[in-house]
Amino acid sequence: MIASNAFDYINVLDKAADASALRQELLSNNIANQDTPNYKRQDVDFESQLTKALKNSKYTSIDSKVANLRMRRLEGKVYTDYENYSYRLDGNNVDPEQEQVKLAANQLKYQGLMNSLTAEFQNLKTVSK
Repeated sequence: MIASNAFDYINVLDKAADASALRQELLSNNIANQDTPNYKRQDVDFESQLTKALKNSKYTSIDSKVANLRMRRLEGKVYTDYENYSYRLDGNNVDPEQEQVKLAANQLKYQGLMNSLTAEFQNLKTVSK
């Protein structure tokens, strides 16, 4: 992670991309374990961590909030979904169709994050000319 105001958004986008990549891995693992008895699906919580970090900031503009984020606290947290009800007798709570939808949505999110990172680096390149 680079410590400069010019990289504030890049650092946040980097953390979001890492969380999205982790989510991709977890969702794929859920699909792979759809027939494993008593398996509980896993996911990663990043969005609420980011929302909480931005709300806790005392600054008013989004630029100030992003500049003052504590990056060490901005990590995706893996959790096991024990609350998701299982309709199956074997205790597995993975719904393969829902996981596929979440996987597709996460792929789109990841592509959007990569496009945003590319645009941020392009902006830096343009400014440095």
